[in-house]
Amino acid sequence: MFKRQPLIVERRPTSRFWLALGLIGLTAVLVGRPVYFIARSAIVNARHETPTPAGYADDASRLNRVRIAEIVHVDADSAGAESQLASLLRRAEEQKLKVSIAGARHTMGGHTIAANGIVIDMTTFKGMSLARDGTLRVRAGTLWAEVVPFLDRHGRSLRVMQSNNSFSVGGSLSANAHGWQQDHAPIASTVLGLRIMTADGVVRVASRTENHELFRLALGGYGLFGIILDAELETIPNELYRMRRYETTSGEYERTYARQVAGKPSVGMAYGRLSISPTSFLRDATLNVFTRQATDIERLPAVTTPGLLGVKRAVLRGSEHSEYGKSLRWTLERWLGELPGSTRFTRNQLLNEPAEFFANTSDSTTDVLHEYFVPQGQLERFVERIRPILMQSRADLLNITIRNVRPDSDSFLAYAREPVWGLVMLFTQERSAAGERRMRDLTRDLVDAALAVRGTYYLPYRLHATSDQFRRAYPMADRFFALKRKYDPGEIFSNAFYQAYAR
Repeated sequence: MFKRQPLIVERRPTSRFWLALGLIGLTAVLVGRPVYFIARSAIVNARHETPTPAGYADDASRLNRVRIAEIVHVDADSAGAESQLASLLRRAEEQKLKVSIAGARHTMGGHTIAANGIVIDMTTFKGMSLARDGTLRVRAGTLWAEVVPFLDRHGRSLRVMQSNNSFSVGGSLSANAHGWQQDHAPIASTVLGLRIMTADGVVRVASRTENHELFRLALGGYGLFGIILDAELETIPNELYRMRRYETTSGEYERTYARQVAGKPSVGMAYGRLSISPTSFLRDATLNVFTRQATDIERLPAVTTPGLLGVKRAVLRGSEHSEYGKSLRWTLERWLGELPGSTRFTRNQLLNEPAEFFANTSDSTTDVLHEYFVPQGQLERFVERIRPILMQSRADLLNITIRNVRPDSDSFLAYAREPVWGLVMLFTQERSAAGERRMRDLTRDLVDAALAVRGTYYLPYRLHATSDQFRRAYPMADRFFALKRKYDPGEIFSNAFYQAYAR
């Protein structure tokens, strides 16, 4: 008998097969490349720290390393600290040494350094307490990363704070920082009083009713008027927010903001982003709005370390020197937002993100910040002016955030003298003389663009603006420096900012 052979049927691929194969390939392209890109960026941009050598001081820019005489760490005990600092100031006067004051050192223009002088490190001088009325009493060396969880345990939150928690209280007051708390003036508006040691070694209380001139000068005074020892700050109840993101354009941003945010008491925080993607550069924008949700404070979750920091770092650092990386980041922000995984956040959770986790630790490049303040109604004009400047400069721009800032009536050297938009820019630049020259030229062009629309620029960053630009942006500057010499006739307190612009 013959053995029956198996029947072999040849099947030709169907259109459904090809469709499935195409979808698999498309998925691999759409998902596989971004996943590979982010994973590779995480490996390439692993964090590492290169410490500043002994005998030198630097700041967050990593461009201001200079030799100093010594670093003095402040005594943790309050009475001991005051005695120590008064003695130090006497010694500095006798030895003709300059004194600068440093916290977390996130300024970028040598504001915490006087070459060959004494650096007072305030970060050892920590501590805080909360009064029954919600007033926070806090020492200047305390980091916001310590303040936020402390207030969270008491159901309170800061009225105004920067968007990251890595800075010291004294540093933020000395730079008169602002955040993305909706419709608020800078942090000076929340300060009820200061204790400050002036150049004569005397501790003075400064507030809106006592030593008011000194109060105004120290807030945003970059450590030139004395050593801020501690401060009393307003706090508010912690809150729960729901986030909603609106897509818009740079030309429509102000109108979108007016519709979705302006005049709405329910909005607690808000900020915008401008696209840095090559295909929509400074044209597309998003507006992120955080609206208050009714809930009992007792039911709010405790503040925690933010999640996905490694992924967020990889996405940010991967956009450096990469058009694909910039486009991918903008796409992810539009689809998922910067805070993926949830649409509800407590106020304290939003304030509890570290800046140093995203820092550039490369030996060949560094990150530098700029910020420009333009009057409301002038945002579109300003963006149209800076777009060609940025494109022609070929600067490696990583981010632009837009924040609303109300007028500042408290600090002497005010940058927000009317309602303004603050545009925070993050660049990567080469750590070289050529990189510095290119950034200097770009900065001066951007400052001119801000001045052309009656704007100003923020002072804690690189000292690239000319003396003329500085005085046009801050017409009260000469009076500010004259008062500095009134309170500190021996000019004991000094730094690179003062040396660059006071003469």
